[in-house]
Amino acid sequence: MNDVVLFLKYTAVMASVTYAVRAVPLILCKKKIENLFIKSFLYYVPYAVLGAMTFPAIFFATSNFITALAGCITALIFAWFEKSLLTVAVCASFAVLCAEALLYFL
Repeated sequence: MNDVVLFLKYTAVMASVTYAVRAVPLILCKKKIENLFIKSFLYYVPYAVLGAMTFPAIFFATSNFITALAGCITALIFAWFEKSLLTVAVCASFAVLCAEALLYFL
């Protein structure tokens, strides 16, 4: 019973914070944003946050740093040549698989 109550408390806090993050800007910003710096900042924030969350996770997704590095380098190369997201993900995963197999047999 205690675990259920704790779970409900955590869920309520999470829901409140999630709602507040979305509701506060709507309440505070009534008029259209005209400042170019703020518009530019708000445009690039999602990309920066996504990169900051994704890039460190790449190196902890595998059991070995070398295999994660192989996948990361492969993904960066394919992304540099403007391949699709699916192509980049599949090739990076395949590079990690090959690197894991190579390390296993060495």
